Amino acid sequence: MAHPFHIVDVFAQEKYAGNQLAVVTDAGDLSGEEMQAIAAEMDYSETTFVTGAPTEAGWPVRIFTPTEEVPFAGHPTLGTASVVRQELADGTPEAVTLDLRVGEVPVETRRDGGDVFLWMRQQPPELREHLSHSTLAEVLGLDTDQLADTWPVQVVSTGLPTIIVPLVDRDALEDIDLDRTAYHDLVAGRDAKLVHAVCPEPRSSENDLAVRMFSPHYGVPEDPATGSANGCLAAYLSAHEYLGSPTVDARVEQGYEMGRPSLLVLAAESENEAIAVEVGGRVMPVARGELL
Repeated sequence: MAHPFHIVDVFAQEKYAGNQLAVVTDAGDLSGEEMQAIAAEMDYSETTFVTGAPTEAGWPVRIFTPTEEVPFAGHPTLGTASVVRQELADGTPEAVTLDLRVGEVPVETRRDGGDVFLWMRQQPPELREHLSHSTLAEVLGLDTDQLADTWPVQVVSTGLPTIIVPLVDRDALEDIDLDRTAYHDLVAGRDAKLVHAVCPEPRSSENDLAVRMFSPHYGVPEDPATGSANGCLAAYLSAHEYLGSPTVDARVEQGYEMGRPSLLVLAAESENEAIAVEVGGRVMPVARGELL
């Protein structure tokens, strides 16, 4: 079978920014080992594979980092949904659902002026254990007083567990120098492999927060835009009323330190003693081709 692929930039305001994604379609005949080899060859944060026609659960999709398969990731969800909507589905629907290992994830389009944003509703968040500020300071190569001690360091999951680390300012964010040994000691035996640092000093006055995300365990030393981790952040912001309210409507910068500026839009609401989380952004088509 032929295996077409598409490359898109997710959470990008223009081409060649945001987070790159390769989407391989007609991939139902590929084994997991072949998918992993293709993901390693592409060497993006993630590569996705649309493995068949849609079922009642949605379009079946598998997600691979360069080193292993993951049950959920944010920018691959939005990027794949964009390719499905534009290239595979009939009639360019306003909403599509992906059937991922974590479950069904609906994605819908919303318009802001002339811009089209894709939004995903993530799985209900789980707010888990708190970790010590000093431990995460060591992991990030920072002084302990560069972490905001008024807010907890906490593991949160909307499908891919993430350690949320609040910092005092953007200087601290830019000073991060990840200690790989301390990082691997931290995540060994723990399902949370993503370390997501956040500060309240974005570069643009139009935005609310600036973040960086690190996950060497998955072959991602640093990620330019992370939908899953920012979904966890949205739940954290809501639960702790970080922005002054349990209702979250926030614009988040990421990727500037990597030369891949990204914009993610977060929304969260308390619903029946739970938190509903959505993450949105733009998807820019960049290239298409075929695996030989």
